Amino acid sequence: RSDANYILFAEIILMSMLLTMNSTDTLLQQRNYAVYGEHQTGGFIISSVLHPLFNSLPDHSLISIERSAWWIHITGIFIFLNYLPYSKHLHIILAFPNAYYARLEPKGKMKNMPSVQNEVLYAMQPELAPPDAVAPDKFGAKDIFDLSWRNLLDAYTCTECGRCSSACPATQTGKLLSPRKIMMDTRDRMEEVRKNIKANKEFQADGKSLLHDYITTEELRACTTCNACVQECPVAISPLEIILELRRSLIMEESNAPAEWNAMNSNIENNFAPWKFNPDERDQWMTSS
Repeated sequence: RSDANYILFAEIILMSMLLTMNSTDTLLQQRNYAVYGEHQTGGFIISSVLHPLFNSLPDHSLISIERSAWWIHITGIFIFLNYLPYSKHLHIILAFPNAYYARLEPKGKMKNMPSVQNEVLYAMQPELAPPDAVAPDKFGAKDIFDLSWRNLLDAYTCTECGRCSSACPATQTGKLLSPRKIMMDTRDRMEEVRKNIKANKEFQADGKSLLHDYITTEELRACTTCNACVQECPVAISPLEIILELRRSLIMEESNAPAEWNAMNSNIENNFAPWKFNPDERDQWMTSS
């Protein structure tokens, strides 16, 4: 909250100085002050409202006020830009590259894992398997080190506006999941890792991870992958990608899945459908009913 108050105070000062500068500037132009000649910059409709405050001042006072307001304004901007990387308003800068590197695939398209695809392919056609094939170190993501640079950029770009959570059916029905919290937790974990590296010159294992310590199993299981959060984000952030990567690690690395999911996946693998029926007997329900 203090961060927001600092930014609000800075914006009030900057806008006040801008209006003061423009108001005194237009007054000097109206007085045909020598430095302006015959060229005027315009009316400045809003700034002209302040003219009564400065009308009684002589030219040299107006010049001093105009120059002081200009220097305070430009100095404030530079201070604000240096403060931005340490505040949640960093998204003001990162929104542009994040939008530039936005995913060009259809929203909601899930990325297959090449290692799993190859495993299925080699099981069906063993002759295609290379003799020196190396198994992947891990599946999915357990910590921020396993996420892509694009996922990390998403976390720092988040404006915390909450539109994703407002559209999320899990959030709206009282589940633990909040896409906004997913992005904030990812950023908080990155900040913790940054402080760890700064203190130790390199990352020292702290016994924590994004999965479990920041984002719980219940949150991940509540996601229906409906893509509402991705659709609603104004700066092209995808909380769904982080959720999917963490859920892959949860299931493929820890074998941590509800019994119902395991049964469904087994049926899909063996019967090509979520139900435990022989695929050759699917049409029998018509004759039996």
